[in-house]
Amino acid sequence: MGLHFRVRHGRACIWTGLPFVFMGNGATRILLVDDEQSVQTLLSYPLRKDGYHVTSALDGHEALQRFTEGRFDLVILDLMLPKLDGVEVCRQLRRSSQVPIIMLTAKGSETDKVAGLEVGADDYITKPFSMREFRSRVKAALRRSRMVADSAAEEAIERGELTIDPARRLVILRKKEISVTYVEFEILAALARSPGLVLSRETLLEHVWGDSDYRDPRTVDVHIRHLREKLEQDPKQPEYLLTVRGVGYRFRE
Repeated sequence: MGLHFRVRHGRACIWTGLPFVFMGNGATRILLVDDEQSVQTLLSYPLRKDGYHVTSALDGHEALQRFTEGRFDLVILDLMLPKLDGVEVCRQLRRSSQVPIIMLTAKGSETDKVAGLEVGADDYITKPFSMREFRSRVKAALRRSRMVADSAAEEAIERGELTIDPARRLVILRKKEISVTYVEFEILAALARSPGLVLSRETLLEHVWGDSDYRDPRTVDVHIRHLREKLEQDPKQPEYLLTVRGVGYRFRE
């Protein structure tokens, strides 16, 4: 029997007729943070079935504690948490780690959708969501993380006073290191590799996430804005990351 469910109104619907599967011994470790036990059960089941090692946390403080106790390859983090909300948890994690973070939110406004992105989350999923979407997002996040090793042999990209070093995952501007997230780095590198070439939002989504399914193209706009704030002397008059209205973005020639 296939596994199908949806999370509605912040609540998860329990499925029936499926046997319980114990946690596997896979090397990939995921920290699942949600204060609803029903959501924990529903989301951990397919993750463990796929061979992932899942550690649960029910509030923000517990999430930070669990993260310090072990190595994790991915964090799935609900936005609305007791004691410490998901945005603050994400902010604190980003101070010391570039682990991929997927935010979960039951809210639908644009502000809430990008709240996690603003503090360094890599992706977000809005409830209700299908199991197919959830598993796709998880696999894409883990795939991106593994691809970091594949860029170790790539030469640094130098564009004037800006250097992008894929091997060390560093961005250096005017001899000063600039802190960027995984997604910001990938978007910047994709544009800088082909100066003058216009890349659509969909192309950038596919480059970073492997596909553009289930994703709002405006997600790219949020990351571009963050990059401009970090790289441009005047973000409203960008020198590096230029907008091509109605199409996408290009790096200056």
